[in-house]
Amino acid sequence: MIRLGDIISYLEMCQEEGVNLQRGMNFRLHGEFSVILMSLRTGAPYADRVEDSGRVLIYEGHDIPRQKNGPEPKTVDQAMVNASGTLTQNGLFYQAAVRCKQNQGKPEFVKVYEKIHSGIWAYNGLFKLIDAWQEVSNDRNVFKFKLEMVGELQNSAMQYEEIDHSRIIPAFVKLEVWKRDKGRCVMCGSKDNLHFDHIIPYSKGGSSLVAENIQLLCARHNLAKRDNIG
Repeated sequence: MIRLGDIISYLEMCQEEGVNLQRGMNFRLHGEFSVILMSLRTGAPYADRVEDSGRVLIYEGHDIPRQKNGPEPKTVDQAMVNASGTLTQNGLFYQAAVRCKQNQGKPEFVKVYEKIHSGIWAYNGLFKLIDAWQEVSNDRNVFKFKLEMVGELQNSAMQYEEIDHSRIIPAFVKLEVWKRDKGRCVMCGSKDNLHFDHIIPYSKGGSSLVAENIQLLCARHNLAKRDNIG
């Protein structure tokens, strides 16, 4: 099972979830939890953002599919229902958020992956969906979903470990570190099994908010470092 801060390829992400992730919003995969794919990179197709040092995620809903002779997806409202009358992914997430707000059900748990580079993703942890609304953006209606971090999964039974939100590494720091370290372990140059690592451990007061205290380590050197911390 992947851990918070792990960096994986697209194929590894699909293997982790047991499905070919062809869309950014995936409601109730295998009937357990939902999965969303986000990006804060320049030129990202949707206006996702993070708040409260990464503890809160505001995720934008998705456009209608592009179709031959159809309208430009960015010029029309994001849809609640499909042409067949079934709920879109927007609609499924929206209704789950409404049920939670009205105390008619438990929050939807959502695993969040963030795109760091083409084909490269970071696991941001487990969030709960707590709110949803529609707003006007560029003369059309879009969905917004508010998610709050709860921790990281311990097993497939939805047991999770709570994480102090100040340990979360913000997206802008991840992107800066990835570029600085050239997508390689700083110890051996490996490009496999990478992880965002605190140089001064978080438990010893190390900050998550500055790139100077974050580095890329492969699994072998990350484990070796932990074993040597007294």
